[in-house]
Amino acid sequence: MTTQTTAPKNTGAPAPGDTPGLIGIPAHVGRALATGGGVLTVVSTFLAWTWTAEFPGDLTVYGYPGGLQVLVLVAGALTTLIGLASYDVKGLRWLAPAGADAALRFAALAAFTTTWYTVIAISAQLGGVVNLEPGGYIAAAVTLAALIGSLALPVERPEPDPFDPDDTGWERFKHTSSHNWQTVKAAFASGSPRPVPALPSYIEILIIVAVLAVGLFVFTYGIGTEYDELFVGFLITAGFGFAALNKSGLIAQASQITARHQNITVCGAFVAAACFPFTQSDDQYATIGVYILIFATVALGLNIVVGLAGLLDLGYVAFLGVGAYAASMVSGSPSSPFDLHLPFWAAVLVGAAASLVFGVLIGAPTLRLRGDYLAIVTLGFGEIFRITANNLDGTSGPDVTNGSNGISSIPDLKILGFDLGTQHDVGSFTIGRFANYFFLMLIITAVVVLVFRRSGDSRIGRAWVAIREDETAALAMGINGFRVKLIAFAVGASLAGLAGTVQAHVTYTVTPEQYLFAGTTPPNSAFLLAAVVLGGMGTIAGPLIGASLLFLIPNKLQFLDDYQLFAFGLALVLLMRFRPEGLIANRRRKLEFHEEAEAPTVLSKTGA
Repeated sequence: MTTQTTAPKNTGAPAPGDTPGLIGIPAHVGRALATGGGVLTVVSTFLAWTWTAEFPGDLTVYGYPGGLQVLVLVAGALTTLIGLASYDVKGLRWLAPAGADAALRFAALAAFTTTWYTVIAISAQLGGVVNLEPGGYIAAAVTLAALIGSLALPVERPEPDPFDPDDTGWERFKHTSSHNWQTVKAAFASGSPRPVPALPSYIEILIIVAVLAVGLFVFTYGIGTEYDELFVGFLITAGFGFAALNKSGLIAQASQITARHQNITVCGAFVAAACFPFTQSDDQYATIGVYILIFATVALGLNIVVGLAGLLDLGYVAFLGVGAYAASMVSGSPSSPFDLHLPFWAAVLVGAAASLVFGVLIGAPTLRLRGDYLAIVTLGFGEIFRITANNLDGTSGPDVTNGSNGISSIPDLKILGFDLGTQHDVGSFTIGRFANYFFLMLIITAVVVLVFRRSGDSRIGRAWVAIREDETAALAMGINGFRVKLIAFAVGASLAGLAGTVQAHVTYTVTPEQYLFAGTTPPNSAFLLAAVVLGGMGTIAGPLIGASLLFLIPNKLQFLDDYQLFAFGLALVLLMRFRPEGLIANRRRKLEFHEEAEAPTVLSKTGA
């Protein structure tokens, strides 16, 4: 049994052996400057930043933050709290289990960037800095001071203190929170996969509920931003704020808590998502919500092919199109060559089955290829599907898809007499058409998540991972590589066809131009692949979050016009540079991309 030592409290004085920061200011001075700057940043948001209400958000009111000031207030409060946690203030130790210095830098950067963006936007739109009120100058100065102070903090992480494995979870929690909380900080900072001390189950469930509530609030706020400047400020604050929480160790701590209660987390996430339409006063943003779910569901299906089986598919959007076309042809559209109007469940089966058949037909002759060759073939399949659908117009070929005009006037779905195309009153709430489809798509997403979880944990799922890691070794161990890859291709295609069935009824019209390899708006094959890589390959939450971001951000950044793809590409390059494993990464991929997070070669009682 190892002997635990209590780490000295951080009193603000420089400790022997402290590593220097990025600038020459002493660390204790920089810590005080950053924390004080955070406090003054909060105060500055209650002052007027400009004299006219012409700038969106009305930043002219004293004592009431508005618009971008609210985001600066949040960033300033986060900077203050993390700064106080760095002083080992009782009651705030839990904010930085992995150390406060790196988190404080990102929090100060969030406040600085959002404030200076606002000040520059005011000056640019209103015609110069003369349009700033004293509050704007004060906010710019104090956030700059906080950033300078944070740059003086040490840049190296502390050495870890080992846990005592003989402690019970609750005893370890009490010991950590009162005397040895630096132990948990070091565990996160070292990158080792050590478990967080377990709390009582009811406390952990309450934490999960709080995390989901915060997530719903942040998503609702972001999707409901009323003007472009506010959305850009939201992206800045949310991005650096997430980085600060990640550096502090809270994200890793929350991840371990949710991992201990996976079923509760998944169910809670769907309940939180179901609450989204009730937060909206009309169907304006529910429209975006239903398209995000369609995009996310297709991305999750692609994650089976790319994330689990390791097959690079560049034409996956074609399976979405096959399902949409098949369902639209049997749903009573006057443009359909078939005089059929099947019920919803039958249309869903037709769409999923058609995509499944195409997945098998395309996969059977091509899945013996590997790597780039397979990617080229799947890219060709996507283009062949689009061109074929465009030519089946009765002139270049038989009249099946109505050519470039597509299948139009697709009627709304009716399920057990419930018309999804009309409004319905639920208590004091009015649920519109897109909200109805949002709930339907949420159910389909739940089905896809269930399929992904069950298949990933099954024998075939482990075979997919084996093929992804080393196909030659997997074949040597007796795995039928071709059959396993074909199953992955077929399952992924059928899930895309399932989502395509709903997409056809939501959009009323299915045309070939909706299924390109690349374009300015999703869904297309490039965006789908980016959503999987961005979110985290091989995970459930990763593609869902990645797809949400990749659909919401281009939709909100339309004012950039020709620079939209440039901004999107730059963001992807930065993300792949600093977090190549994705936003939500499993432990295996994190170890692959970060050498400092390598697992120990020798496991012992003291190092476990």
